[in-house]
Amino acid sequence: MSTERIQQLQQFYEDDPGDPFNLYALALEYLKHDEKKSALFFEKLLHDHKEYLPTYYHAAKFFQERSQKEKAAEIFEAGIQLSKKNNDSKALRELKSAYDEMMFE
Repeated sequence: MSTERIQQLQQFYEDDPGDPFNLYALALEYLKHDEKKSALFFEKLLHDHKEYLPTYYHAAKFFQERSQKEKAAEIFEAGIQLSKKNNDSKALRELKSAYDEMMFE
């Protein structure tokens, strides 16, 4: 894990805690080496920044890969609804495809 990168991302978050991208970047960076911290950042994003669409795919995959299929399904479904609301057809296709794939595993 790049300690320097984590420190830089943490500083970005401290400078602008209202920007969901800073949490998103931390969640993805911690995903490489600290699953617990990554989970905390995904949970915070899903709770505090419900409109930040990029979170849903990666958060759902995170929980799916940790055998939390029910939680992953809920996250996929919420992301699918949000992408419909936002008329984001690309995100909708990606989320539906990943959701369908998970359901048929």
